[in-house]
Amino acid sequence: MSFRPALLALLLAAGNALPGTFRVATYNVENYLDQPTDTRSRVKSVEAKAEIRESIRILNPDILALEEMGTTNALLEMRASLKANVQDFPYWEHIESYDTSIHVAVLSKFPIVARRPHTNDLFLLDGKRFQVKRGFVEVDIQVATNFNFTLLAAHLKSHLTTPEADEAEERLSEAKVLRGLIDARLTRNPAANLIVLGDFNDTKDSDTMKMVIGRGKFKLTDTRPAERNGDTAPGEPPYFEPRDVSWTYFYGKTDTYSRIDYILVSPALKLHWLAADTYIPAIPNWGIGSDHRPIVASFTTDMK
Repeated sequence: MSFRPALLALLLAAGNALPGTFRVATYNVENYLDQPTDTRSRVKSVEAKAEIRESIRILNPDILALEEMGTTNALLEMRASLKANVQDFPYWEHIESYDTSIHVAVLSKFPIVARRPHTNDLFLLDGKRFQVKRGFVEVDIQVATNFNFTLLAAHLKSHLTTPEADEAEERLSEAKVLRGLIDARLTRNPAANLIVLGDFNDTKDSDTMKMVIGRGKFKLTDTRPAERNGDTAPGEPPYFEPRDVSWTYFYGKTDTYSRIDYILVSPALKLHWLAADTYIPAIPNWGIGSDHRPIVASFTTDMK
């Protein structure tokens, strides 16, 4: 499906999805808890929940991956509050793994036709056996009668130190497990439409992200959402990323901004990707809701 430039610009400026397209977003909602846990004492405030709902309203996604979600009750409370705010997500997935406080979840306006939760994946590190802390959501979503895709959502190990292992090595090990799932899916079907997204807790030049993105014929494409603030200058030198605003996470202790949330796509799905409708919304007081900003990418069900 093709769009005239003027029509495309008008629809995007209005925040509307284009006909025959769908939007996929990911959002770390920072401890969206409805009750305290052994490791996290604060529940999500009314003000923070309202800001998250507003951010999701502005995003207007069709499929939304959520990191740092609490229990299924917390997810269903969010889902009900979004429906009251005219954002209805009839389909959902929620998994629980080693971390008993925060979880990975998905809300969808389209049917989830298959579920393959990964909640018990193990790896060896320094001779010790570890479990992937938050697991991985894997679902197949039917967008149209002739178009579906697989969504892999992740929240890799944080930078918080633990006595059990080096946090960077643990995160890289989780990334290797995730990459194994990606390679298995694409080996079975090289033409698979696959989106891998979430909070990977590392920058693009890290070993973690190099592992997840991969190389060769199954290398994923980084959609790299950025603010729509008028920045159009190319990167310098040419192999650098553009000089636009693409950070997704703010760490107040060190006053640093970084890009650690990603939407990655398989070679086949890249042909359906709409870069012009892939971005980070500039939302006033976004930090009331979370220390992360949501990101969104759009796709067409037809070939570009």
